[in-house]
Amino acid sequence: MILTPDALLIRLSGLGAAPLVAWRGLSMGTIFLFAALLTGQARQIPRLASPAGAALILAQTANATLFATAIYLAPVAAVLIAVATVPICAALWSWLLYREATRRATWIAILFVSAGIFIAMTGKGDMALNPDAVLGVCAGLGVALSLSLNFTLLRHNPQLPLLGAVGLGALLAGLWALGLSGAAALTQGTLWPIATASLIVLPASFYLMSEASRHTASVNVSLFLLLETVFGPVWVWIFIGEAPTIRMLVGGAIVVTALLVYLGHLRRHA
Repeated sequence: MILTPDALLIRLSGLGAAPLVAWRGLSMGTIFLFAALLTGQARQIPRLASPAGAALILAQTANATLFATAIYLAPVAAVLIAVATVPICAALWSWLLYREATRRATWIAILFVSAGIFIAMTGKGDMALNPDAVLGVCAGLGVALSLSLNFTLLRHNPQLPLLGAVGLGALLAGLWALGLSGAAALTQGTLWPIATASLIVLPASFYLMSEASRHTASVNVSLFLLLETVFGPVWVWIFIGEAPTIRMLVGGAIVVTALLVYLGHLRRHA
């Protein structure tokens, strides 16, 4: 629930994609690395010098870069529908990296989710997706891929330091974006929304989700991520009037329903 106003705060800031990534990456990276120092996890950072550790850092770098970019380019509802595919992506990563069996239910869910996303991305009207917005939705799918990879790697590699990996990945994204935008661009928007998102919402929610993935199955974490898909567009609609199209509502309903059925099936199977 802490994460659900994140897209609204990004919109309210009025910043471009690169300054948004710089704000969020630098803030989250600094906070997580400082927390690693305070808790003694900084001594475990050398464990990241492994294929799994490098992949975890790069996954966080991609996640930190793509989400703000996606929200900048595309309607919030369409982006969050794409991000909601995390559980499907997690199943595919588990199959690809750890040869966990991919059930028939996963492939059926992929078909329904793909259909829902296609419906949400097509149509006419003021909120219909233009080429930039399609790119934003693709970035949202990239978020789902990187976030699910993060959860999968943490689940299968409990020896990797969470704070150090997330901190380094976010910091890399922030430094890269700062080089693109320049320091002056960070103060050109409304500062309180991006400061709130960068210093409170993002670090708190991502730490809780990542920590949860070490105590329960990724399917359970993914189930709660659907709260952002439902509430995120509602906050944007209420506060700044960015209403989703009928096709986005229909496509989103198909995606959320398919994922709820899929996640319920996995829980019963477990």
